[in-house]
Amino acid sequence: MRLQTSQSDEPEINLTPLIDVVFLMLIFFMVTTTFIREGNLAITLPEASLEPTVASADSVELVIDTQGNYVLDGRELVNRQRETLVLALRELTAGATPGIVIHADARTPHQAVVTALDAAGYVGIQQIAIATVPENDD
Repeated sequence: MRLQTSQSDEPEINLTPLIDVVFLMLIFFMVTTTFIREGNLAITLPEASLEPTVASADSVELVIDTQGNYVLDGRELVNRQRETLVLALRELTAGATPGIVIHADARTPHQAVVTALDAAGYVGIQQIAIATVPENDD
């Protein structure tokens, strides 16, 4: 008589129900999560000193009018291009790294001021000041 030996089957773990539960939990958390609105962030703005500072003698003055035209140390530039401003700043500074004082009209386009800051940084000017006037309390 021949006895059958029992073959041992490898135990299997069925992962399908586990994956279903994890998937449902993921969907639940995604739906119930509140998203932060970046427009409502509370920020602290920088403060400016009320004491007037005197620009150094070797600083360059850049005036920007309401149309975005540049006047660099009394000389009006031929156009509003960044490259023109970079060339004029390089010529005026001639290897030195003086500071720059930007006098921009209150109605100056924002892009003109950003272009001036970008050109000054490209030339290597690290001391940048923006001229302001005290606000009247009338």
